[in-house]
Amino acid sequence: MTTATMKKPVHPYLVLALAILFPGAGHVAIGQAGRGLIYIFFIVLFAMLSYATTTPEHSFLGRHAGGLFVWALSIPDAYRRARLAHFT
Repeated sequence: MTTATMKKPVHPYLVLALAILFPGAGHVAIGQAGRGLIYIFFIVLFAMLSYATTTPEHSFLGRHAGGLFVWALSIPDAYRRARLAHFT
């Protein structure tokens, strides 16, 4: 592959911002769309599971805690992968 055809990696701070704002978007930005889709699947799955196992008396955060937890795990993963791609 020549240097003319190589893409410059996305800056890790942009990937971090995308990952915080939209689940899976940070992974898509660094070219790992499959990994981003897997995170989205598990975010939705665990949000539905925690919603189904809680009562209406719980807050919004409590009812969707499972999905929010997986989303929180995806943020540093996307940032770390972007740093590895950017600085290597």
